[in-house]
Amino acid sequence: MIEPGATLAARPDVIPIDDATLGLIDLAIEEDRGAGDWTTRWTVPARTRARARIVAKQRGVIAGVGIAAAVYQRLDHRVKCRILCPDGSNVAPGDVVCTVTGPARAILTGERVALNFAQRLSGVATLTRRYVEAVAGTGCLILDTRKTTPGWRSLEKAAVRAGGGTNHRAGLFDMVLVKDNHKAVAGSLASALARVRDQNSRMLPVCVEVHSLDELDAALEAAVDRILLDNLSTAELTVAVQRARDRGSRAKLEASGNMTLDRVSEVAAAGVDYISVGALTHSAPALDLSLQFAGG
Repeated sequence: MIEPGATLAARPDVIPIDDATLGLIDLAIEEDRGAGDWTTRWTVPARTRARARIVAKQRGVIAGVGIAAAVYQRLDHRVKCRILCPDGSNVAPGDVVCTVTGPARAILTGERVALNFAQRLSGVATLTRRYVEAVAGTGCLILDTRKTTPGWRSLEKAAVRAGGGTNHRAGLFDMVLVKDNHKAVAGSLASALARVRDQNSRMLPVCVEVHSLDELDAALEAAVDRILLDNLSTAELTVAVQRARDRGSRAKLEASGNMTLDRVSEVAAAGVDYISVGALTHSAPALDLSLQFAGG
């Protein structure tokens, strides 16, 4: 169990432990344990108890430690986890993120699965924090994308929030985003938007992807909610922002494409409202964490 008083608060940056997450945990345990953890079973007596801790080995931002604790809960309810660094916490090498006590067999069997969740999600939070810090003071928000690990989207998007980022749409169902392929199949941007307006009974926000200043003009005339400026140069983004202001557009402007850490500060300074970064979830390196037993 997670000890009372040490559970994660009900904050939007905390990764949910819902039925879907528990299903992922069970799948991961089954994948790793299979027919049995024979090494542990054959080397550790059944009644052996142990104390261990999850320790940071590099600087970063924690996310997913509650899932690591839930892994142990699924394996053996007698395992107790005390979370010392909740989601969103900054850590340095040597910081104890969580302590784990209980049956030694369960702690050993759950080690890799627990760390896989926490390391992956902490990596997402850590990279997100670097992007957020790069645009600090500009008013621009860092967004994630749908470029997530299949089945992990809610977890990775929560990790983005833990790092201080903002979530883009959760899926295809909560925003209309007219991209190039939609325009191609529909025949034109005007045709695609006309069909959206005729059928948008859900009153979903509408975003249009553009790749040039000429396409921007068409999107501004269409009076959509958001315009996604994809792969424009910083100079073009500056012109786009000014053009939207001159026309009194209410559309929010989002920049995307080649948004590296070296570039985001200048893009934010151009005046866009959002910068979306697929790398937050598809390319974040795992944060190095380890499980250490007492005395080890």
